[in-house]
Amino acid sequence: MTDRSSTVPVSVPDTGCRPQRYRISDVVLPHHRYVAYQVAVELVVAVKEARISDAKLRDEALRAGKGAVLNIVEAVGRVSRADKARVFGIARGEATEVVAAVELAALLGDADRVASVRCVELGGRLIALLTGLMR
Repeated sequence: MTDRSSTVPVSVPDTGCRPQRYRISDVVLPHHRYVAYQVAVELVVAVKEARISDAKLRDEALRAGKGAVLNIVEAVGRVSRADKARVFGIARGEATEVVAAVELAALLGDADRVASVRCVELGGRLIALLTGLMR
C-alpha cells in the first residue's frame, strides 16, 4: 500500500475533469467531477495557508470554506433542479463569507497578504461557478 500525500497530484480516470490535487483516494465520486468542488477545496487549503492570526476571522473563514465544500457535495446529491439550485446558493453565500473574512484579516494585517490575494481570486472564481450552477 502506498502512502499518498494530500498535495500529490492524482490523475482522474476518464472523467473529463482536471487532475485532483487534494483527493485522498483513486475513487471518483460524483462531486469530484465538479470544478466548483475542486476550487472550493483549493480555497479551504488557501485559507489555511493564509495563516490568519485573528482567531475569530480564522475560524469564520475556515468554517465558511468547509461549509461551501460540503454544500456543493450536498447539492450534487440532490435530485430536483430547484433543490440543487437552493443548496448551490447556500454554498455561494459561504464562499462569499470566506472571501470577506480573508479580505478583512489581510486589511487588518492579520493574514499573509500574498496568500490572501490567492484566496480572493479563488473565491471570486468559486462564486462565479456557483452562480452558474444555480441557474
